[in-house]
Amino acid sequence: MERTKVPNTYQIGEVCQIIVKDNPELRGRGGCWGIVSQVNEFSCTVKTWDGEYTVGLQHLKSYNYLPAECEQTREICDAYGGLRLRINRVYSGALEESVQKFLESLGQLKRAYLTDLEEKTLSVLESEIIV
Repeated sequence: MERTKVPNTYQIGEVCQIIVKDNPELRGRGGCWGIVSQVNEFSCTVKTWDGEYTVGLQHLKSYNYLPAECEQTREICDAYGGLRLRINRVYSGALEESVQKFLESLGQLKRAYLTDLEEKTLSVLESEIIV
């Protein structure tokens, strides 16, 4: 029997959630949001808080944001001082485990903005860690 190819309907700039399922390479990124930066036949490359990953279509779920919402999320993330850039500047393996977990949890938020308390906490970490 011949399989019918399912077309890749994702678009560059679309905001998606990573679904780990049985892919060990995605372990620890379940629930993370990412922005599609490249569309391939059976996968997409997505930008996340800690880098870019090529992810199979079965491991992505669109948030079904309207185009304006996708644009707003991209602007927040890509702007100087955007969430992804800020987390990356502070994150390192030399941090205390609790601080690393906090930063990882910010990267896994299902929103691309911070609450006032999250913003204040990240600002304190930036002022303490970035020299």
